[in-house]
Amino acid sequence: MKTISTTSAPAAIGPYAQGNIAGGLLFASGQIPLDPETGEIVGSTIEEQTAQVMKNVAAILEAAGTDFDHVVKTTCFLNDMNDFAAFNAEYAKSFGEVRPARSAVAVEKLPKGALVEVEVIAEVN
Repeated sequence: MKTISTTSAPAAIGPYAQGNIAGGLLFASGQIPLDPETGEIVGSTIEEQTAQVMKNVAAILEAAGTDFDHVVKTTCFLNDMNDFAAFNAEYAKSFGEVRPARSAVAVEKLPKGALVEVEVIAEVN
């Protein structure tokens, strides 16, 4: 197993890795909309927060030597399912024609009061 760590994504706020590679797959920890430099939430809307989450995910993918075209599965956590359509519109911008499998669920609370969290599993070459 290889652990992924990059300063281009927020540092872990608990006892976990940003991601681990095992068996040719990256298992990335869930990302919330934190600024990697300040550790503070970016944005107040679901669109702004989703954009930051996807930037953080992109940084971890890059550090692992992969990209969004190789994401096979995402799990998305929303603080409010009423944000589903707006979340989808911003989330979709990160993917081309290849779309990963996905689960999306509403949760009562997310760390630091975030509106969204996304975790990914991606192929690593």
